[in-house]
Amino acid sequence: MSTTRIIATGMVPFTRRSDLPVDLLAARAVRDLFDSSGVDRALVQETYVGTSKGGSLIGQRALRFAGLATGMPVFNVENACASSAVAFHLANRAIEDERIEAALIVGVDRLSDLGKGALPVQDTEWDGRAGITNPVVYAMRATRYMHDTGATVESLARVSVKSRHFANLNPYAQMSGATTVEEVLASAPIADPLTLFQCSAKSDGATAILLVSDRLASKLGRTGPRVRASEVRSGSFSAAARDITHPDITARTAAAAYEASGLAPSELDVVELHDAFSIAELLYTEELGLAEHGGALELLDRGGTSDLGRSAGAVVNTSGGLLGRGHPIGATGLAQIIELTLQLTGRAGARQREDARAALAHVTGGGASGFDNGACAVTVLTKD
Repeated sequence: MSTTRIIATGMVPFTRRSDLPVDLLAARAVRDLFDSSGVDRALVQETYVGTSKGGSLIGQRALRFAGLATGMPVFNVENACASSAVAFHLANRAIEDERIEAALIVGVDRLSDLGKGALPVQDTEWDGRAGITNPVVYAMRATRYMHDTGATVESLARVSVKSRHFANLNPYAQMSGATTVEEVLASAPIADPLTLFQCSAKSDGATAILLVSDRLASKLGRTGPRVRASEVRSGSFSAAARDITHPDITARTAAAAYEASGLAPSELDVVELHDAFSIAELLYTEELGLAEHGGALELLDRGGTSDLGRSAGAVVNTSGGLLGRGHPIGATGLAQIIELTLQLTGRAGARQREDARAALAHVTGGGASGFDNGACAVTVLTKD
């Protein structure tokens, strides 16, 4: 089985409203990858594109404008917010199985086309028809978590403050400017106790990664983070009551990734996790094994998840996360992996984690009635 490395990345800054159609948006990220790296486009043998709202044949349409419509296999992947991370998983597996040696992975969405408000739900989703949308689900999780742990609304707001701080250091992030706990709590109410600044924004954006076999990287004289694990799981359906503060799908996917990588949570330096809402960072910090149940609050309070030095455990969401960087659904999974690539290659600028050596990306995909989440992808990268 071949090992894989990320040797080039491309990204379009996340914005509230792009002036580009979705296929041109994706093409711009691809062009950025090749222009900035100088890698030969002819190396690409397959392309995998993750999108949730990009429409039919998004990959073929985008490659047309990126100068890569060569007739190669193109795979368009939809798995809600996990779409591009799942596309990355499929590309990684194709290289590991030695079927190909180089794959282009793209993530893109233009959510400004959807207008304001919560994302639409299918007619068969009884939760959504009853008004239990994603903000409502996470509001209920926040209420239960506060009851169980003693967390307060100020605790939740501090997550958003941290996210905005890091986003302010990220030139690709949508949310510029710092904020305060008071400003977060004073922002528009969405679903009690969550306010507007505690909910990820609809965004337009695109991302691209070139993944190759270790053998090809060596031949090209290129280096980059090694993929130590890429795991994907789906939600398990149950009509019974669930513990909404323990998302099972994340625990299962993370356990598989830790086993495959041979790394423990304590060995991670940087983590990008799916903070679609402020409470999500606390829940997933715990479910990924970075803290015990209720322990994420203590980590946050003492700055443990924002410490860029070597004295603490993993720093969380240095990109600004979904709350700060923005959340163009199909581009999010790759955006996380790109942030980890920057960290592991020492190119993250003012948000650089000192001597980052091991990192993990975690993204969940959507909600469906009877599931804790529809899909989850966890990727583990190391510097060598």
